[in-house]
Amino acid sequence: MPSLKEFRLRIVSVKSTQKITKALQMVATAKLKRAQEAAQAARPYATRMAAVIANLASGAAAGGGPKLIAGTGSDDVHLLIVLTSERGLCGGFNTNIVKMARAEIRRLQAAGKTVKILTIGKKGADALKRQYGPLIVGHIDRKSERSVTAESASRIASEITSRFDRAEFDVATLVFARFKNLLTQIPTALQLIPAKAPADAPKVDLQGARYIYEPSEEAILETLLPRYLGTQLLSALLETEAGFQGAQMTAMDNATRNAGDMIKSLQLRYNRARQAQITKELIEIISGAEAL
Repeated sequence: MPSLKEFRLRIVSVKSTQKITKALQMVATAKLKRAQEAAQAARPYATRMAAVIANLASGAAAGGGPKLIAGTGSDDVHLLIVLTSERGLCGGFNTNIVKMARAEIRRLQAAGKTVKILTIGKKGADALKRQYGPLIVGHIDRKSERSVTAESASRIASEITSRFDRAEFDVATLVFARFKNLLTQIPTALQLIPAKAPADAPKVDLQGARYIYEPSEEAILETLLPRYLGTQLLSALLETEAGFQGAQMTAMDNATRNAGDMIKSLQLRYNRARQAQITKELIEIISGAEAL
C-alpha cells in the first residue's frame, strides 16, 4: 500500500489537474455562445449561395462554364482538405473528423483514384501523417489566428484555387465537423471543386426560364465562384470553431467531475491508511506496556 505521503502528493496533483480542467471548461463556455451564434448566422448565406451554385451547375452540365464549376473533365486526382482544430482536450472531436477522412481515403484508393491531402489544423496533420504522410501535399497553419475571419477563409480559398489552376487535382472535398449541439458534431464531406451544392441545399425552380448574364457569364462566374468557395470555407471554419468549443466544454466538464470523484476516493483511502497506521502504533504501545 502507498505511504501517507504518496497519498497526499497524489491528492495535490489531482487537485491541480482539476483546477486546469475547470479553467478550460469556463473558457470554452464563455467562447461557445459567440462561436455558436456566428456559425448559425453564416448558415443562411452559405445555404442560399449553394442554391445559386446548384442552378448554375445544372446549366453547365454539358461542360460549359469556368473550370471551377465545370471541372477538368476528369476525376482521377482527389484533394481531401481535412479541417480540424489547432488544440486538443476536446474529447473525440478531432478523432471523428480524421476517422471520416481515413474512410474517404480508403474509398477513393479502392476506386483507383489518386489521393492528395491538404490539412488545416495541427491535430488533423499530426494524426494523418503517421499513416498517410506521403499523401500530404500541404498544411495551412492557423495557430496565430485568434478568431475566424473572412480574410482567413479567403486565404485558404486562394491556396486551393491556386493548386487547382496548377492542375494539381481534379476534385476537392472538404472534411469537417458540422455543429449540431453541445454533444453532437457531425463529420461532413463537402465537395468544393467542381462546385457542387450540398444535397440539402434548396432548389430554385426557374419554371423554364434561363439566366441572362450582364456583362457576361464568364465575368460574373469568375467573380461568384471564388466567393462561393470562400463562403463555404468560412461557414466550415465557424462550424468547426463552435464544435470545438462545445466538445471542449463537455470534455472538461467530465474531466472535472472525474477528478472530483478521484479526489474523494484518494481521500477515503488516505483516511483508511492513516487510521490503520494509528491503530498499529497504539497496538505497539499497548503491547510494549504489557510486556513491562
